[in-house]
Amino acid sequence: MNTLTSITPPNRIAQYWALTKPRVTQLAVFCAVIGMFLATPELPNWKVVVAATVGIWLLAGAAFAVNCLVEREIDSRMARTARRPMARGDITVPQTLVFSGVIGGAGMWVLFTLVNPLTMWLTFATFVGYAIIYTIILKPATPQNIVIGGLAGAMPPALGWAAIANDVPMQAWILVLIIFVWTPPHFWALALYRRDDYAKSGLPMLPITHGMSFTQFHIWLYTIALVATTMLPFAVGMSGVIYLGAAAVLDMIFLWYAWQIYRHYSDQIARKTFAYSIIYLSLLFAALLVDHYVTL
Repeated sequence: MNTLTSITPPNRIAQYWALTKPRVTQLAVFCAVIGMFLATPELPNWKVVVAATVGIWLLAGAAFAVNCLVEREIDSRMARTARRPMARGDITVPQTLVFSGVIGGAGMWVLFTLVNPLTMWLTFATFVGYAIIYTIILKPATPQNIVIGGLAGAMPPALGWAAIANDVPMQAWILVLIIFVWTPPHFWALALYRRDDYAKSGLPMLPITHGMSFTQFHIWLYTIALVATTMLPFAVGMSGVIYLGAAAVLDMIFLWYAWQIYRHYSDQIARKTFAYSIIYLSLLFAALLVDHYVTL
């Protein structure tokens, strides 16, 4: 007896949404919003905040869509990314290009007309840095891809600051520096416990090219550098004791995780370190925001 089986087609909207890597985009936009609030002693203009958030989100999503397009074959070889729409062939190259162009163009229009040209150009430069320089040139070429290409991923606070102040002063670049130094221990923790996946991918990730011990040691070194970097907002008078206390606690926990990776490695501790690193950055920037308004 034959039975008809109805197959529900994939949700097209969900597929395009997945192209923008929403979880990564959310963290980037969150850091941009924090930059907006830190750029002024008063509450920023909410219309500018909304417009800048939308514009930055759209351009970030466009960059991640290009990333998915370029890395579709690599993604198909990795268990972590094999279900992405382009890796599965659910969305075609022309569809992805059009989608990226439409939302990227919309983001540039929003930033230029409703925010300011400086923010648009900085965000566009970030798009080029991530989608072209990092994804196409650096990532397949060097195991230091995360370090060298980290500037593009670190830019959101500067974009947010520019949206409100139409300027990018030293304080904004300190926030960029924090994310820049945070990126290697964050991503290398993932690369450690996903090393088999990256070995299949063909990408020259540090645990594959230089070994586990080398990567573990560099996570420890970068975490020490991160602790020093997170003290800069207090050192230059950008924040007060509320931020300093929160940063000290968060840093000590991160140092403990990094030490465990360096001296007592297990895949479980690497997973926990990666998960904590995301919480760490969110709480660190939230502490900056609380300190900013409480100490005014």
